[in-house]
Amino acid sequence: MSSECLGSLLRITLSADYFDDKYLTFAAVDQFGTIWEIDEALASQCGYTIVYYYWGTIEFRASILSCYSHIEGDVFTVTVQIKVGTNPDMKNAATHSKTVSCLYDSWHPRELICETNYMEVSVRRKVPQIMPEMIEDEPEDWALAFPEAREGAASLWQIVFHLPAGKKALLVSDAQDAGYGLNTTDTRILLRVPYSAAEAQLVKVQGVTFSAVRSSTFYKQRWMIFMADTAVACPIDGVDYTNDTITWSVPKNVHPLSAGATGFEDVLIEVGVDLHKLSPTEIASMKYVVLNDSDVITIKIPIGAEGGYYKTHVNDGEHGTKYIINMILEHQWQDNRWGVTKHTIIKKIETPFKHVQLNLVNNTNYNIRLVNVTIGVFLPDVELVNFTTETTTVSVPEAFQYGYEIYETTYPNGTKSYIIEAAFDVPSIKKEYMTEDSRIYTLNVTLGFVIYPTSQTFTVPVIIVSVVKDAVLPSARGFCDGENLYLTVIRGNVDQNWLPFISNLYLSPEAAQKHNYGLNDNGTHFTVRVPLHAPHVLYEDIHPSGIMTSFHLIMKDDNSLAVMRDFSISCRFSAKELIDCQSNGTMTVTAIKLAGIEDLDTSLFHLRDRQCKPALVTERAATFIFNVNSCGTTRKFENTVMTYENDVLYFRPDSNMPAYKLKCICQYMINETILVQYGVKNNPAPSIEPGFGSLALIFRLFKERTYSDAYKEVDYPVAKFLKEALYFEVELLNSEDPQLELQLEDCWSTNSQDGSSHPQWAIITNGCENSEDSYQTIFHNVYHNSRIKFPKHLKRFEVKMFTFMQDTKALLEQLYFHCRVIICDARRPTSDFLCARRCIPRRERLDRSVEARMHGHVASGAVILERKM
Repeated sequence: MSSECLGSLLRITLSADYFDDKYLTFAAVDQFGTIWEIDEALASQCGYTIVYYYWGTIEFRASILSCYSHIEGDVFTVTVQIKVGTNPDMKNAATHSKTVSCLYDSWHPRELICETNYMEVSVRRKVPQIMPEMIEDEPEDWALAFPEAREGAASLWQIVFHLPAGKKALLVSDAQDAGYGLNTTDTRILLRVPYSAAEAQLVKVQGVTFSAVRSSTFYKQRWMIFMADTAVACPIDGVDYTNDTITWSVPKNVHPLSAGATGFEDVLIEVGVDLHKLSPTEIASMKYVVLNDSDVITIKIPIGAEGGYYKTHVNDGEHGTKYIINMILEHQWQDNRWGVTKHTIIKKIETPFKHVQLNLVNNTNYNIRLVNVTIGVFLPDVELVNFTTETTTVSVPEAFQYGYEIYETTYPNGTKSYIIEAAFDVPSIKKEYMTEDSRIYTLNVTLGFVIYPTSQTFTVPVIIVSVVKDAVLPSARGFCDGENLYLTVIRGNVDQNWLPFISNLYLSPEAAQKHNYGLNDNGTHFTVRVPLHAPHVLYEDIHPSGIMTSFHLIMKDDNSLAVMRDFSISCRFSAKELIDCQSNGTMTVTAIKLAGIEDLDTSLFHLRDRQCKPALVTERAATFIFNVNSCGTTRKFENTVMTYENDVLYFRPDSNMPAYKLKCICQYMINETILVQYGVKNNPAPSIEPGFGSLALIFRLFKERTYSDAYKEVDYPVAKFLKEALYFEVELLNSEDPQLELQLEDCWSTNSQDGSSHPQWAIITNGCENSEDSYQTIFHNVYHNSRIKFPKHLKRFEVKMFTFMQDTKALLEQLYFHCRVIICDARRPTSDFLCARRCIPRRERLDRSVEARMHGHVASGAVILERKM
C-alpha cells in the first residue's frame, strides 16, 4: 500500500499484485480505536471515496476533514483498516491497517470540494458581518437565517436549508440522520452533502447543470451567535464529445456560491489528471487545451490522450470501449465578500460507447489439418472464460479435453488476442460433403468473455470455413442367395449424416423390422437384406434362366434430403414360385408387373378367356387359379408328355395389342414326376426353364388306438410283445388343398431299412388287406380335430406284432414297415379303383384304366420284439 497527501485530500493506493481477485472491506478507525465500517452511505457522509480500476489497482481517498480524522494543529491523520479475504463470506480474512498523516496549513476562507460521491464546503469561523443594507434591499440568506440563530438553543447546532418552497431547519443530529456530514474544528465549520440529498437542487448555469445546496449553519455559545454561509455547488455535466475531442466546460460565476458578492477576480486555475496537477509544459505536451474566458473555463482533451485509459463495455450485446480520464480542476477566485475561495472539482469523464470491430485472422494449416484462428484485439480488462459449440459450453481450462488449444498473446501496449487451434477431426467441427473430391470443414464456436471488474459479459461468434480435397465417397457391393438380395455399403468420410432410403422409405431400424428387411450396421459399413418378393424389389425381365430382380438404395442428406448416392443390386431368381402345376390339373399362376410398366392395373389382368379374372390381386401382381381344361387353355401331347398352355393378358383402353402378355406352361409326364414350365411373352419374349414339384409324406407309429400320442424319433427302436397291436398313420404334408386325397397302394414289412430287401411280408396289397394273413390289417377312420385339418390327407391302420421265421425259428430282428401311396384328385371321377376308394382283388384289376397320378413312398422306424419274462 502506498499513500500521498494531495492538499486537502489524501490517497491510499492498494497494489494489484496483492489485492487483485480478493474480496475487500474498508473501515475507518477513530482516535479512540473505534472501528467504523465504511459502506456507500457512510462514505458520502464522512468524506471517503473508493475506486476500483480494471487493472486491479484500488484507490482509497479521504478528505482530511473526514469524520474520523485526528487533528492536531495543521496535521490531519487518517487511519483505515482493510480486511482481505478470498471468499465473499470473508472467513479467515487478513486484516491490514494504514495510517496517513498530512500537513495542510494553507487554508482559504472558503474551500469547496466536488468529489465523485459527495460535495464538501468548509469555511472559517470568522464570518462576514451582516450588512443592514442587504436586509433592506432583498431577503438574503443571512437575514433569513438570523431569526433561527437568535432562537436557537445554547450549544446546539442547527442548519437551515433555503429551498424554493421556503426554509427548512434541522438540528445537527437530524441532519446527520439524513446523511449530511457536519463538523467543526478550532477554525473551520464543515458541511458535507451526498449528491442524493433531499435538499439538493439542480441549477442551470450557462447551460451546465449544478447540484447545489443553499444552507446556513450556526450555533450559539454563551452570549454569541455564530453563523456561516455553507452553500455548495458542483457541476454534474458540462462535457461534450466529438469523434476525437472531449470538451469540459465549467462556468465561473455560480449563483449559489456568489450571493451578495462582487468584484470577482481569478487567482489561480490549475488542471490535473488523477489528482496530480499539470504544469503548462505538461499540458502542452499532452495536447490538452485550457481556455479561461470571463465566464467559463474550458478544457479540451484529445480522446485517447495520455492520462486517460480505455475501458471495455458492452452495449446491447455488442463489444466496444469507452475512453475514461479522471480530471481535476482547481479554480481560485476572490471577491469582496469571501476573500479567496478555492473550488476543487474531481471529474471522471467517460466518452460514449463506441463499437469496436474485432479482427479475425484465419491461419489454418491444411498440410497438418489444423484450424488456427486469432481473434482480437482486446483490452487488458477482457478475459476469455468459455466457448460454446453447437451443444456444449466448455470452460477454457477444459478446452483440451474437447480437442481445442487456446492461447493468449499479449502485445507491448498491454492489449491482447486469443489463438484457438483444433484439428479437423475434432467432433464439434462440422464436416460436409461438397464435390466429388472435397469436403467443407466448419468451425462454429461462440466465445464467451468477461470484463473486469464490472463482470459484464459478451460473446463473439467465430466461424471458419475450410475447403479440403479429402472426400472419400461410400462404395457398395452386393450378392444374392436363393431368397434375398443383399447390398453392403462401405462408408466413406462424407456420409456420416446421410440416410439410407429404398424408394421413398427411410430405412430406419424400425422400418426395416416392419418390412422384414435386414439392416446390420457396424459403423464402418452396413448391409441391407431385402427379400425377393419385398414391395421395393423391381422385376426387370423374365428369361428362361429366371426372373431378373433389383432394388435400389439411395443415400440422402439428412437436412435437405437431396440424393447424394444411388446404389443397386440385380440378381436372377428362379420362377418356380410363380407357377404351380398340381397333379389334379389345377394351374396357379402369378403374373407380376415388370419395371417400366408399373402403371398397369393388375385387377384388369385376365387369361385368354376374358372371363377368367385373377383370384388374388395386389398392387404388383395378379394370381390366377384355374383348371387346365378351362379359360382357353390349350393341350398337346408329345410322347409321354402332356403340355397345357395359357396366357395372362392386359390390354390398354382402345388398343387391340396387349400391353402385357405372359405365357404359362404346365407339362405332365404320365406316371412320373410332375414337370412344370412357366413363361412370359413380351417384347422381347422371355421364357423360364421347367421347374419340378414334390409332396412330403410322414409315417408315424402311435402308442394307442386314440392316435393321440405318437412315438418320437428318440423312442426308436420301439419294443412290442408278440401279437401286440401296432397303430400306424400315414399323412400328406405341406398341402392345403382339400381336394387331394391320400390312398394306400401297398404296405409291407422288412427286417432292414431297405424296402426292397428280403424277407418281406405284405400288410396291404393294392389298397386291400392281405387275405393270406391270419391277423388281417384293420383300417381306422380319420376325423377332423384340432390336429387334423384335412382328414383325406391321412390313412390309419392297425396290425399285430409278429416276427419272421426261418426253419421254425423266430428271427428276433428289428422290423421296418413301408408304404407306397397315391395322391388322388377327389373332385374327378376315375375308373382307378384306388382313387375310387374301392378294394378290388388283383385278378379283377387287370384291365383298369391308366391315368396320370402321383406316387409316394414312406417307411417307419424300427420295431423290435420284446420277450415276456
